[in-house]
Amino acid sequence: MSWAILAVAILLLVGVVLRQSIAALRVLFIPGSVVAGFVGLTTVTLLGRWGGDVIAAETAEVNATLASWPGPLIAVVFAAMMLQQSGGSPRPHDDSTARRVGRQGLMVWIIVLGETMVGLWATWLLIQPLYDVPNSFGMLIETGFAGGHGTAAAMGQVFSSPQVGLEAGLDLGLLMATCGLVYGVVSGIFWINVAARLGWLRGDSAESSSPSATQEKQPIGFQTTSSDAIDPLLLQIVWVALAVGVGMLMQTAVLALAGQIDVALGAGAASGAKGADAELSKRMAASNVMDFPLFIYTMFGGWLVRRVLRALGQSHRVDSATIERLSSTAMEVLVVAAITSLKLSAVAALIGPFSILFVCGAIWTAICLMVLSRWVLPGEHWFPLALINYGMSTGTTATGFVLLRVVDPELKTGAASDYALAAPLSAPFIGGGILTIALPLVMLERVSIAWPALGVGAVVLVLVLVGRHLGRAKR
Repeated sequence: MSWAILAVAILLLVGVVLRQSIAALRVLFIPGSVVAGFVGLTTVTLLGRWGGDVIAAETAEVNATLASWPGPLIAVVFAAMMLQQSGGSPRPHDDSTARRVGRQGLMVWIIVLGETMVGLWATWLLIQPLYDVPNSFGMLIETGFAGGHGTAAAMGQVFSSPQVGLEAGLDLGLLMATCGLVYGVVSGIFWINVAARLGWLRGDSAESSSPSATQEKQPIGFQTTSSDAIDPLLLQIVWVALAVGVGMLMQTAVLALAGQIDVALGAGAASGAKGADAELSKRMAASNVMDFPLFIYTMFGGWLVRRVLRALGQSHRVDSATIERLSSTAMEVLVVAAITSLKLSAVAALIGPFSILFVCGAIWTAICLMVLSRWVLPGEHWFPLALINYGMSTGTTATGFVLLRVVDPELKTGAASDYALAAPLSAPFIGGGILTIALPLVMLERVSIAWPALGVGAVVLVLVLVGRHLGRAKR
């Protein structure tokens, strides 16, 4: 842990120096933390390969530590976000919260089901005429892009099952997840600059990216208590830690309740199943369906702490400016850790059809970011929200926040809160959820690939039309 902290500190200093020294980095709006992350990724790769056994082992240990940081840091960001007092810069209210969240949830379904759609169509029309691969090969885009390494590991059992017969599925899924992570950050920076040239970065996001907004020196915050009782900064850290702790307790309670539901419904009856069937049974259990990421719970923890303080007449003890700075600090460290710990050592296999799927996935996610998101998402912050979705759909939520950090470093647009509130609408089902696991087992290998390809395509088309209608209705 100590070496990881030292490494991040050094990388951040190097990143800031490079950003200030290289004009192109400033012109492209690339933050010092992103520069630091890529410096770290390069260093880890070089030391791991040519640093000798001892240095390589130490580097791998530090890298493994950094890889565990993004999840907790995102939890801190969302807890701090909900702690901040309402006020500050006003947000447009051209849409109710429920409608904004619903449109964001709809967009996630369009993106992720669309990844399955283009994967099945590419497998059907481009890959199977040339390569002997099962129908489920088309699931690799959703598995690696939207699901990530965790879903790739779980889907490895599904792909290698007798029903599917794709023995290299685990390696291909991990490779797709790794390539997606790198591609998501690099291409995301490119699309941000395209958006800047098109004039799409306006309002809070544009102001937060401008030099005048970042170079002006401002105080961190204000004292909310006597310094002889407790340091005012420490008090704000206590509020954030309390919000995170409440969120962790909520998660534990929900999962315990889900476990009791599984027992009551006899979910353990299928415990004798093995391989892919066991994976499907596990995904359908209440304990898995209700296993939302920690940041969702810490968001509600922050809201609950704020409500309790308000009920006790102590809401003035929370200084939003300081909480915002703590959140930004967590975001900076998250960016460095997420980029540095990217895994670039996945084993390549079936590179030809894999490349076809990757290109199709890249085209689809770009269309979702630059075209469909403008139709579906709330107009006041569609691009920052689309960037989080883009990162999620090409790698991880952490990748999305790496990109959001470029255009909205202080989370002023409200995109992050809409994303978090909408996560339960999709997380249990797609991008590694029940449908992802079930589709290869119950359908893809039992019928001609044309039927599921056409069926999923029809569903995506309907969702796009619904989203387009909702978008037009609010303009």
